[in-house]
Amino acid sequence: MSRSYQTLSHPTHFCYEEKRSRFLAFIFPVTTKEEGFAHFESIRQKYPDARHHCWAYLLGDPEQALAAGFNDDGEPGGTAGKPMLNVLMQRKVGNVFAVVVRYFGGVKLGAGGLTRAYGQAISGALDVAEFKLVVQREQLIIEIGFSLEQKVRNLLQHQEVIVQEVLYSEASAILKCDCPANQIEFIKTLLLNQAAGKVKFVDAVN
Repeated sequence: MSRSYQTLSHPTHFCYEEKRSRFLAFIFPVTTKEEGFAHFESIRQKYPDARHHCWAYLLGDPEQALAAGFNDDGEPGGTAGKPMLNVLMQRKVGNVFAVVVRYFGGVKLGAGGLTRAYGQAISGALDVAEFKLVVQREQLIIEIGFSLEQKVRNLLQHQEVIVQEVLYSEASAILKCDCPANQIEFIKTLLLNQAAGKVKFVDAVN
């Protein structure tokens, strides 16, 4: 079942230092990869002299991601983008694009040190971030008699349901609704009780 999940309210950033290397972390709320890469290009142009520009992203519910990816940008494989993505998954943040810009401090950190540093940079950014809830929504199609239309509309209005379209036939009205996914079963039960069973739920309308 679709769930709600958290994402950022607005972009944020954090600076982490490890043995004179600086890791500048930036995280952005996004809904598409393209939006995320636009942020990445902006950061890369702003810090052109940095040694590495690594990224990771997660779209949708972090526990059932629609898409995810990462890039190490020249760091040893698995020491930059992957730990960044792991932190996003562990902290259960969805619809997010993360960038870490590294300025080399002259001391090699080793694979373990790099993995920790990139992860700490993203953790630090998330620690200072503000979050909001993303409520997954699904379509619900309701068929009712004309006499019940206004009553059903009033009930739906109080359940954060948006009536997107209404189709009329000779005998009934069909309401195409946008509903919070985690409220679908509750809404169905409510309507069946309030409309004395005189309501149908339709899978699709031709």
